[in-house]
Amino acid sequence: MQLTGIHHLTAVTAKVSDNHAFYTGVLGLRLVKKSVNQDDVSAYHLFYADGAASPGTDLTFFDWPAAPERRGNHAISRTGLRVGSTDSLAWWAKHLAQHNVKAGEIHERDGRATLDFEDAEGQRFALVVDDGGAPDHPWDRSPVPAEHQLRGLGPITLSVPTLDRSARILKGIMGMTEDRTYPVAPQPESESESPEITVHVFTMGPGGPAAELHVAVDPQLPPARQGAGGVHHVAFRTPTFDDYAAWHKKLVDAGYPNSGPIDRYYFRSLYFREPNGILFEIATDGPGFTTDEPLESLGEKLALPPFLEKRRAEIEAGLKPI
Repeated sequence: MQLTGIHHLTAVTAKVSDNHAFYTGVLGLRLVKKSVNQDDVSAYHLFYADGAASPGTDLTFFDWPAAPERRGNHAISRTGLRVGSTDSLAWWAKHLAQHNVKAGEIHERDGRATLDFEDAEGQRFALVVDDGGAPDHPWDRSPVPAEHQLRGLGPITLSVPTLDRSARILKGIMGMTEDRTYPVAPQPESESESPEITVHVFTMGPGGPAAELHVAVDPQLPPARQGAGGVHHVAFRTPTFDDYAAWHKKLVDAGYPNSGPIDRYYFRSLYFREPNGILFEIATDGPGFTTDEPLESLGEKLALPPFLEKRRAEIEAGLKPI
């Protein structure tokens, strides 16, 4: 029983129309599900992914009128997005500049060519070269050429003050392998006097950039406050319902607090917080987003799971147009 990689990452936006325009119009992702937060139906839950809505490509957002995130520890600090080649990375550098997106220079991090950038709310990303070539399921209506489209989620970076407790959970319960380390400069918010901090790389299943968690350790970084432009949680892939049940049993047997099984209709979820307070989810690959909509028309209307369908009129009345 192994986690096989990153399933999805869920972040927070306070500007849902701008968010939709950026992630579909600039990043070229497909809106594969326009739904609501099942625990707060006043908020949209938007799912962006590749052309086939594949697990591992989902970047999702809760639409909350929140103040901007205060950056710091006990948080997910950067989201990796994979591209297929160094030529694609160069294309993206030019493309982001043309759209006045805040971005750094192409550089090497952890042995991979990388380009950091932020959306208008300060959501932090890193484009990372994954030598797998072109995306498996490009979206034919994307403004980004097929060969340069995003391949999916890549390394996810956590910022924590100490490693030991988190590492025990990552290795002892979640079955990850601590593979290597690399140095980076502290975040600007840090009071560290050291020119470098250490990032520890934990791998899942087959490894590679789609199955890595990077843990940056900086005790001088102040605590984060979640908000717009920040990340709510990261989800990890488990392929079958049987494996999902086994993960729940493993957490219970270890005495580890968790949400218990939750059926999100498009996948099944299991939530828990690692010891530094960051929210984790284990999610199944199926049933998938074509459960209630055909592949060719995903994301074109408000989709509600069956238990919310009877409240459609009420829910639609409370949502602002995108």
